[in-house]
Amino acid sequence: MNPLVRPAQLLVPMFVALQGGIRAAEPPPAAAPADDLFRRGAFAEAERAYADAATVNPADADAHRRLGEIALLSNRLDEAAQRLSRALALRPGDERATALLAETRYRQDRFADAAPLFRKIGRTAMADKLDSFRGDQPYRVLADAAVAEVAFALTDPLPVVRVSVNGKEPANFIIDTGGAEVILDPEFADAVGARRFGPESGTFGGDKKADYLHARVESLKLGGLAVENVPVHLLGTRRFAAAAAGQRIDGILGTVLFYHFLTTLDYPNGRLILRTKAPTGDESAPGTHAIPFWVAGDHLMIAEGRPNDAEPCLMLVDTGLAGGGFTCPQSTLRAAAVDLASSQSFDGVGGGGTVKVTPFVLDRLSLGAARRQNIVSFFGAFPESLENGQGFRICGLVSHGFFRPFAVTFDFRAMHIYLNDQGRQ
Repeated sequence: MNPLVRPAQLLVPMFVALQGGIRAAEPPPAAAPADDLFRRGAFAEAERAYADAATVNPADADAHRRLGEIALLSNRLDEAAQRLSRALALRPGDERATALLAETRYRQDRFADAAPLFRKIGRTAMADKLDSFRGDQPYRVLADAAVAEVAFALTDPLPVVRVSVNGKEPANFIIDTGGAEVILDPEFADAVGARRFGPESGTFGGDKKADYLHARVESLKLGGLAVENVPVHLLGTRRFAAAAAGQRIDGILGTVLFYHFLTTLDYPNGRLILRTKAPTGDESAPGTHAIPFWVAGDHLMIAEGRPNDAEPCLMLVDTGLAGGGFTCPQSTLRAAAVDLASSQSFDGVGGGGTVKVTPFVLDRLSLGAARRQNIVSFFGAFPESLENGQGFRICGLVSHGFFRPFAVTFDFRAMHIYLNDQGRQ
């Protein structure tokens, strides 16, 4: 076992999928070539093929739905809404198109439009929560300046920042892009007066299932920046103290909060940077890798990577794997020629409970043009259901150990992840 890897440090990734959420649909046989491109993650080529099909037959509901899904993956939300609405007009009651349109309206912060769509697909607690925002602007940002910087209280084994909720004393929150909405520990949520709604079931690292609760808070404050009217999830987080050097963890900041900003996790200089205005251009400075990405579901950031000499494939960008930089399904181990015969397994802590993992060192890992060697990795943390659960193959998960030398910027407008290996001074 690599000496840096200790069982007490391992926090396997947070929410990776939601039961009752957007599920992959079986492709219709008539559109097999386009669907094959989609399954392989060749989204640009698939989009052209579906557009051709919709031109030949404007009443092709499947083509419009897929075009809407690809627009949603690309975060082109107005286009996604238009295409998915067209698909539903052609085929009323299409559950997948309804779920995709619900997700589109949710990402647009159009909660009043999203709520009835979530209710139609049986996600009642989510709908109740979103209905509670009528008359309130979700994620209303109040900032002293266009750029807010929050120092990491810890950087390893995962970044921790201090966050004030509903005006209470600041508490420790882990940063984890594997999380969707902000997550609060239930006991902490009661102490700060979070308003609860109902439960839902989630899928976590190692394919473990667990319930969480929908809730909302009136405000979050990070440094000189405040965010009002924030939807949250409730899940026990105090068991993750090992991922924060033994400190009590009362919450987790996830991707849904971050996509409301130009967000940088500046690992070398130990800080979270949230920009409320358009980028200034420094993300494309020398030493920066620009990596295209897509967003599946409400928060799954997907980019192309390559483990060892395997074929390039789509990977989940999830920063919450404490103690490691990579995990993957069995199929990727075979493709990357990884042998676990001499490795000893141990138990890690995940959102859904204990997960048995086997450590190994990946010789080479690429994400876009960024490449690193000798990445501490874990087999067993990757949820097997995620591999094909979105309708296209996800071959692995890239995490903290890979990103640690970089300042990592997530630009949800340009849909690029920027890795600056010179840090930010």
